[in-house]
Amino acid sequence: MYENYNDISYAESPFGTLNQYMTKTFGWMFAGLMVTFAVAIGAVTSGLVYAFISSGVFFITCIAELILVGVLSARVTSLQPSTATGIFFAYAALNGLNLCSIFLLYDLGSLVLAFLVGAVYFGVMAVYGATTNRSLIGWGPKLMGGLIAIIVCSLVGGLFSLLGFGFGIGDLLLCAVGLFIFMGLTAYDTQMLKHHYAYFGGDAAMLHKASIIGALNLYLDFINIFLYVVRLLGRRRDN
Repeated sequence: MYENYNDISYAESPFGTLNQYMTKTFGWMFAGLMVTFAVAIGAVTSGLVYAFISSGVFFITCIAELILVGVLSARVTSLQPSTATGIFFAYAALNGLNLCSIFLLYDLGSLVLAFLVGAVYFGVMAVYGATTNRSLIGWGPKLMGGLIAIIVCSLVGGLFSLLGFGFGIGDLLLCAVGLFIFMGLTAYDTQMLKHHYAYFGGDAAMLHKASIIGALNLYLDFINIFLYVVRLLGRRRDN
């Protein structure tokens, strides 16, 4: 991987210029978000959300999501570009089902506010990742370590909640830390698009699949930023 972006020389790519590649990747991400929120809103307005929650299908869709991400990550080199694209949008649709319950937990104003605030946070970090000359490669292991720590702490907090112990300020602290971690990952994943373009610049098929992987990473960054902002600022319907 490159350490100094000033030394990178991008060759002509069948996929287009670097700016076109990055624009295409963010386009995939945006389209995935639209699918997710369209499915979530559709599930709520049709009443499907109640059947979805009560039937336990949630656990099946969560497992299906993990399988799709595993297939896309492990077999990206052998998949057809169209297959990789289909897996990405299938994941986005399943995630819409898994997120539909937040429309029941929080009022619409809180969700709109969280989306707008999350979009600002995401946008600022994406611009930073795209424009900075500083290499962010070293951020990757640190951010992943922090993410693992957050997951472990969240599981412990969930266990305490099940046992009847309040997590209180600890939950807010976890949300704040999680928000900063995914903001950092947004900048890191955005800069990694440049690496992918430089590495696969002469291979249109691999560059297409790298674009899908990049879109998935950015999609997950945005979704998690949105969810953490909802937990920090959102007003529950039962309050």
